[in-house]
Amino acid sequence: MKRHAVNTFGAIGVIALVAALWEGYKALGQAFDDVVPGTSIEFPVATDDLSMPHIGTILHSLIEPARRGDPTSLFGYLLGETTVTLREALYGLVAGSALGLLLAIVFLHVVPLSKGLMPWLVASQTVPLVAIAPMIVIWGGKAGAPPWMAVTGIAAYLAFFPVTINTLRGLKSPQKVHLELMHSVGAKRSQVLLWLRIPAALPFAFAGLRLAATASVVGAIVGELSAGTGRGIGRSILTFAYYYSNGPEKLYAAVLVSAVAGIVFVQLLGLIERFALRHRHAR
Repeated sequence: MKRHAVNTFGAIGVIALVAALWEGYKALGQAFDDVVPGTSIEFPVATDDLSMPHIGTILHSLIEPARRGDPTSLFGYLLGETTVTLREALYGLVAGSALGLLLAIVFLHVVPLSKGLMPWLVASQTVPLVAIAPMIVIWGGKAGAPPWMAVTGIAAYLAFFPVTINTLRGLKSPQKVHLELMHSVGAKRSQVLLWLRIPAALPFAFAGLRLAATASVVGAIVGELSAGTGRGIGRSILTFAYYYSNGPEKLYAAVLVSAVAGIVFVQLLGLIERFALRHRHAR
């Protein structure tokens, strides 16, 4: 309980520090016309209200109407769009994690396949997402799949790799003496996998799932930009960026809400991890 309180206060402190730095930078730039005092060096980011709205302005925009003639607040609108994105990210996380777990088990037992495919899996993660996303969208469209399935596919593409790597490491983590003990009692390969390797791999797998959860949210947002979906926080960010000059605070608010949603998404997975590994944490 004490540790959770410390973590909470630490998070609040970081948020307060970031807000203070934002407002301090803006106040300094406004006071010296965006020039470093005593020099001719310009600030890297302009501090006018168009480039850097006040944090208060950004937060206040969340309670204002999202559109003219629509009583729905910006926060309500963004929350609805965020649920669409998180649903796509969840589907992608489930699909990518299932693929990652399967690959880890296959790589464990088929070493030549692991050595042959692993470099290609690593290479697949170095390709820029903005290059991969349009191809997945086109393939999905040719197959007659709805746009949200393409977004889910992009999220799964980013999610499977950390699950594969971390789970494979966990499956290999049991000590040699434990493996020899299992073999001495005549345990089959499947029994060694179920009774020894998978339980040992759970902490590693959850570590990979946390990384995959973050990646799936990013993939869903980027996918919405390429898939042409009518819903999602990614489309909202693109729309507010297009009309940036009419309300820059709305773009910052959309980014803020998407960031908070991603944090909540990962934290929910952390709760599942603590429940699944509660007996280990109690030791």
